[in-house]
Amino acid sequence: MVKPFLNRSFLLQNAVSERLYFDYAKSLPIIDYHNHLPPREIAENHQFKNLTEIWLKGDHYKWRAMRTLGIEEKYITGDATDEEKFLKWAEATPHTLRNPLYHWTHLELNRYFGVDQLLNPQTAPKIYEEANQQLQSPACRTQSLLKKMKVEVLCTTDDPLDDLSYHQQMAEQDPGFKVFPTWRPDHALKVENVPGFLDYLSKLAELTQTEISNLDDFLNALQTRHDYFADHGCRLSDRGLTQVVSQPYTGDEVDASFLRLLQGQALNHDQTLKLKSHILLELARMDHAKGWVQQYHLGAMRNTNSRQFNSLGPDTGFDSIGDFPQGQSLGRFLDKLDQSDQLTKTILYNLNPADNEILASMIGNFNDGSFKGKMQFGSGWWFLDQLDGMQKQLNALSHIGLLSCFVGMLTDSRSFLSFPRHEYFRRLLCNLLGTEIQQGLIPEDYDMVGSLVQNVCYHNAKEYFGF
Repeated sequence: MVKPFLNRSFLLQNAVSERLYFDYAKSLPIIDYHNHLPPREIAENHQFKNLTEIWLKGDHYKWRAMRTLGIEEKYITGDATDEEKFLKWAEATPHTLRNPLYHWTHLELNRYFGVDQLLNPQTAPKIYEEANQQLQSPACRTQSLLKKMKVEVLCTTDDPLDDLSYHQQMAEQDPGFKVFPTWRPDHALKVENVPGFLDYLSKLAELTQTEISNLDDFLNALQTRHDYFADHGCRLSDRGLTQVVSQPYTGDEVDASFLRLLQGQALNHDQTLKLKSHILLELARMDHAKGWVQQYHLGAMRNTNSRQFNSLGPDTGFDSIGDFPQGQSLGRFLDKLDQSDQLTKTILYNLNPADNEILASMIGNFNDGSFKGKMQFGSGWWFLDQLDGMQKQLNALSHIGLLSCFVGMLTDSRSFLSFPRHEYFRRLLCNLLGTEIQQGLIPEDYDMVGSLVQNVCYHNAKEYFGF
């Protein structure tokens, strides 16, 4: 008899791995400390009209796969009906074998809707109908979906200009889990785009009722918003960068560059690097003063297809892994903060697996005994949050640092159906450890190894972020 695809032993290749997962990992709550879920849909307990809306809308992972198969844009981001788009995804799914989409697709259909069948053109109509029926029930509203996955805490990703009204609403209504904002000031760093930067400055000035006539005014306005985020429970920041820049500069140089921007004049390459270096340091010092955790997502090459960018905009599936140098400038940046004891708890994520060992070794340079795992090599991100990418990240961290201090997995997703990725990670982690127990590389001590599993999957994050 053929076992169901997603059976009890999915990703667990031996009895030891199964014991670790089922006895120590499976039942733990989820702390999802980095995602892109829309706060409004959580606060308003949104009900999705169909499976396409909750599952395919905005999912550039699936969009890339469909384009690769030659499916017209009409059925991806175009004007096809929702059912037509779903049927096209069902047509694509069997062709995604060995891509993480195949696993994620079936995990999500099963864990949320109880679907045991494999998705293909033959099964698609029935799956679509049954899932749509379930989506009309209170059990499939956003808050219920999060509670179904045992989400205890989640942190959204928010621009400094966001009013955080939905976070305030959730804090007052207490939906059964905590939702905190994350400070993501990427637009405050885009000084190479003069019109866009000046527009952002204008909005920041209006919001903070500040006249921004120099660099100090700009940083003070950002500080005002930083304080506002803190008042609304924020305890993490994030930056999405190709690389951390750390160029030597003088105060006069960056002051003059900022005044050039205010006059609508573009900066040259050297001026841009120096001004960004200063702003990055000042933002990091703000985080340290409040005891926040700062995150850096490094290495994405974004919007490489200009024709598609002009047609569809950003975040539509035209980004890739970048080959940017990371080590030297990152080391200078962290050292500059450490020199004045202003280096807060830090998580570094890389998108290029060639940089795994660089980041895994870099964090060890700045652990100072002040907090367990103060410096973190973050989980496999974006193109790397699949079996091979996550295992390589775990191996690099284990071989160069301490896996036992790791704060574990996150979804980094815009989808309310993405939380089985925590299960995916937990099964992978337990299989990695269980296999090495069988090989005699790790003692068969379930109290010791089981405690490591529980810490990585839940307890380390709870302690690290202070949730």
